[in-house]
Amino acid sequence: MTLCRTRRAVEPGTLHVRTAPAVPTAAVLLLHGGRAEGPEPPPALNFPALRMRPFAAAVSRAVRGREVLIAEVRYRHRGWNGPNADPARDAEDALVRLREQAGPVPVVLVGHSMGGRAALRAAADPAVRGVVALAPWCPTGEPVDHLGGRRLYLLHDETDRVTSARASWDFVRRARAAGADAVGIPMPMGGHAMLRGAHLWHRRAAELTAALLSHG
Repeated sequence: MTLCRTRRAVEPGTLHVRTAPAVPTAAVLLLHGGRAEGPEPPPALNFPALRMRPFAAAVSRAVRGREVLIAEVRYRHRGWNGPNADPARDAEDALVRLREQAGPVPVVLVGHSMGGRAALRAAADPAVRGVVALAPWCPTGEPVDHLGGRRLYLLHDETDRVTSARASWDFVRRARAAGADAVGIPMPMGGHAMLRGAHLWHRRAAELTAALLSHG
């Protein structure tokens, strides 16, 4: 993965830095959704990535006046791809790149769907202060033992027909048992794409992200 500071089209496998203060004191990494299977690179017109842009803007407003680096990951592959867990590996690589650029600053991961699963997997990194997972994909048996001491917020509309809110609440229970400070937040609308009531999703995610960065 390489760092990119421009706003041109982003190639797969790059980390796109949206806001890069001279001396960051914290960072937010956004991870978009994808597919269960898909070894090919994401398409040039990547709707899951576009869906994260309003979240990036909301987070930017919520941390205005603070030296927070905000970046988005572009996966090298479109899907999770079974045991390869490709987006989780990309998230881990992105955290290494962030550390190289910004130093050992606290990081919050914000992920949607497959990106939520990737964020929760990558939260073992010592820099990660917490995760905001939006309609995350949390299959039965998803590992939680690495989440002790992490703060996790899982937001889900229980009418979501793509990923399961019930699975998210089960993940929260198991993560708590593993020592995480995990909270499940039912959302009143939005489905999986979070379009209906989008302003509420954006605001809630931004508020939780800012609170995680403020937590000592």
